[in-house]
Amino acid sequence: MSATVIARPQHIISRANISEAALKVLYRLKGAGFQAHLVGGGVRDLLLGREPKDFDVATDATPEQVRQVFRNCRLIGRRFRLAHVHFGPEIVEVATFRGTGVGQEDDAPPDHQHDRRVENGMIVRDNVYGTLEEDALRRDFTVNALYYNIADFSVLDFAGGMEDLRQGRLRLIGDPEQRYREDPVRMLRALRFVSKLGFNMDPACEAPLAALGGLLHSVPAARLFEEVLKLFHSGNALNAFEKLRHYGLFTHLFPQTEASLAREEHQFPITFVNRGLANTDQRVQEGRPVAPAFLFAVLLWEPVRLRQAVLERNDQLPAAAVHQAASEVLAYQQDHVSVPKRFTLQMHEIWSLQHRFDARRGKRPHRLLTHPRFRAAYDFLLLRAEAGEVESTLTDWWTRFQTVGAEERGHMTREGTERPRRRRRGGRPEAPLGAE
Repeated sequence: MSATVIARPQHIISRANISEAALKVLYRLKGAGFQAHLVGGGVRDLLLGREPKDFDVATDATPEQVRQVFRNCRLIGRRFRLAHVHFGPEIVEVATFRGTGVGQEDDAPPDHQHDRRVENGMIVRDNVYGTLEEDALRRDFTVNALYYNIADFSVLDFAGGMEDLRQGRLRLIGDPEQRYREDPVRMLRALRFVSKLGFNMDPACEAPLAALGGLLHSVPAARLFEEVLKLFHSGNALNAFEKLRHYGLFTHLFPQTEASLAREEHQFPITFVNRGLANTDQRVQEGRPVAPAFLFAVLLWEPVRLRQAVLERNDQLPAAAVHQAASEVLAYQQDHVSVPKRFTLQMHEIWSLQHRFDARRGKRPHRLLTHPRFRAAYDFLLLRAEAGEVESTLTDWWTRFQTVGAEERGHMTREGTERPRRRRRGGRPEAPLGAE
């Protein structure tokens, strides 16, 4: 397949907009006698006039050859062997041109023979190297198959990606169902790109989504965690969430949450998630940090809240009930989207502190104010109030408590409202929502 060559005067990419680290990688590979191209989202975003988040390089040098060129290089990955070239906090990812794997087994070097494995249509290992043309065909979307050639500053278009950029269209290269089966994560990437770029999805790309959602269960749960973070930390989390639910993919990622949101008893659970994701979008767009623990605490709160209520009706105290509810919900969730322990511990704390906001007399408010996770728990409480789950008088009290002096705080805690006693009821605990 031949490429359409867009010469430098015909596109808007300037080296001034490419990071110094990426330029060093491109020029040094070229100087070592290898092909070097900027590729993927970096090229796409530059052509759209956006600032790329990172820069990826494609080359005909093998990972081992890249490591010989760069002393500051580490090789990573088994499914896809990649080279990471480190420049302080910035990492430039360098990938060797991928081949189709067809007819190459006998001709390939011994280290690369039979290095591509497909199971039930899904690519589980792919380290067969090939040409630039083959690499372009192996890319997922046409707008990600555009190459910026450092040799002459041209852009190479193998799949009509430039026209799709102009039309604001997301289109898969090849047969959509086959491409999704090769890597089901492409379904999530499709929704991320249309949410982030504001593109329309090509009908052929859109058609298989609802029917193939179950393929996500074959993807390692740890990998899905990274993809969910990309979806919800892109600055378009609310849009992505709505699309995930529209195409029936959200239930395969967060089955307990989907089951709880499907209940029609109250409106505040879906309002709470929407406001939490909108808050995340605002922070991203303002360049403020976002915490994965807070995001996942929002997404899983309704299953935890419902399970906690059941346990409290069965005579458990609030502290024990929320701890057990959180443990059960998180244990089930790990089989779908696996949340690392460093985040689940923070989520436990955010959830466990919620019932402590009810106690506003004596020394307990003062102790709560000094808790390391107080600020995150307080922000979480604000979202609950905005959604209508708790009374705004509670958040008003805690907002004021943080701003007044020590003498006024003492006065507030002498007059504060104590938590109402809970009526105990019997009964057997219920399983977490969404449990099979």
